[in-house]
Amino acid sequence: MNVELERCNAEIKELKKEIEAVKSEGQDAKPLADYAQKVSLPKVYCGLKQRRILKGHFGKIYAMHWSDDSKHLVSASQDGKLIIWNAFTTNKVHAIPLRSSWVMTCAYSPSGSMVACGGLDNLCSVYKIPQGQKDSVTQQKTYAELAQHEGYLSCCRFINDHQIITSSGDTTCILWDVETKNPITTFAGHGGDVMSVSIFDAYNHFVSGSCDSYAKLWDFRAGVKNNCMKTFIGHESDINSVQFFPDGNAFGTGSDDSSCRLFDIRAYRQLNKYANDKILCGITSVAFSLTGKFLFAGYDDYNCYVWDTQSSLLLEQLTGHDNRVSCLGVTKDGKGLCTGSWDTLLKIWA
Repeated sequence: MNVELERCNAEIKELKKEIEAVKSEGQDAKPLADYAQKVSLPKVYCGLKQRRILKGHFGKIYAMHWSDDSKHLVSASQDGKLIIWNAFTTNKVHAIPLRSSWVMTCAYSPSGSMVACGGLDNLCSVYKIPQGQKDSVTQQKTYAELAQHEGYLSCCRFINDHQIITSSGDTTCILWDVETKNPITTFAGHGGDVMSVSIFDAYNHFVSGSCDSYAKLWDFRAGVKNNCMKTFIGHESDINSVQFFPDGNAFGTGSDDSSCRLFDIRAYRQLNKYANDKILCGITSVAFSLTGKFLFAGYDDYNCYVWDTQSSLLLEQLTGHDNRVSCLGVTKDGKGLCTGSWDTLLKIWA
């Protein structure tokens, strides 16, 4: 019996050493790129071109989010307006004046019937989109004001029309019941401002990125104890954006350390790192193409860069904005990319 215990203890020590070795190589680990190089994957070409310009904001654009119909999008600007656009025609469908112009995030509900926003007012404001009225400034009351956070609201995302998740500078995320305006669950665990969340509803999971340089995976189901399932390390500075990979088994991050990274949830490790010695500025936003082949990232140097997810090669540089690219998003059908900038413009690429 003692011999068996000693053998097990020795095996545990060896496994711990192997785990530490894997963890120590975490920051620069690129196993996916190494494999892609080994099997000599052909270089791909993205070929995106600018197709539309959406003009109408008079202040810096801080956030945008596509509707699930892949036709409409909502944008938030510090001119104090939420604008809902028809991306095909470039027409403004609705303009919603905000009580606070210091807005930092916006979101479209999956049904397309509601939008939400928030910022330095520490509130998440939810608006119902009026049906029938077109091209109008909507002087409407807020459908719901969700007040609980003690810091600015950095990101919000709908699960459905009844639930929304918010992240805040108070280091927490909150799952809300939109109708009752009450918090359902508070997710605490980060050591710094939480800057971004991404939801994968099919798995009841969401991922958050924080200024503590960590990304965390959470289970948002009611009654689940110890909601934080995993913590992912690797970045050396603030994580500004997180986005689930299309299949929900991995997620991408963008950071002030000038790199994007791909983390695999099942392997619980970093799979790839996307960086270039000539790009030394921070990343504000990330999004994957429909197949996950491309990773789009918005940078402080006024550009959007396109990376090959597998090989980690820089494929394209989308130029055209005259200020920081603050937000971007890919349509649900995968046919279009929208970039928003502090130059007050939104651009559609396809």
